[in-house]
Amino acid sequence: MLVGEVGPVPDCGAYTMSHMGKKPKSAYDLAMERLEVADRESGVKEISLSGVQKKAIAEARSVAASRLAEREILFRDAMRKTADPAERDKVEDEYRIDRKRIEDDRDRAIESIRGRRC
Repeated sequence: MLVGEVGPVPDCGAYTMSHMGKKPKSAYDLAMERLEVADRESGVKEISLSGVQKKAIAEARSVAASRLAEREILFRDAMRKTADPAERDKVEDEYRIDRKRIEDDRDRAIESIRGRRC
């Protein structure tokens, strides 16, 4: 053998991708598999949504996102105009309450849509 030449590498039964046949699963995939098994064992059934339901859910999310964006613009404007710390706290509290209400409305709408049979 010459200097710098590498001899044959013995196959020591190393675990390589060619031995597996498919790609390794990500932590996400493994966690999802565990959840699916747990759901099956507890009797949870997966129900597919119809196209109408999917569109209605997308619309509910879109409306909520636009309402949240509008509320954020109003909040930032109010914060810009207000220098009093007590008034700023009041504006922040109102903003937080409005965000929560909009998110709850969205979640209720989605649950209602999922409950319908289309």
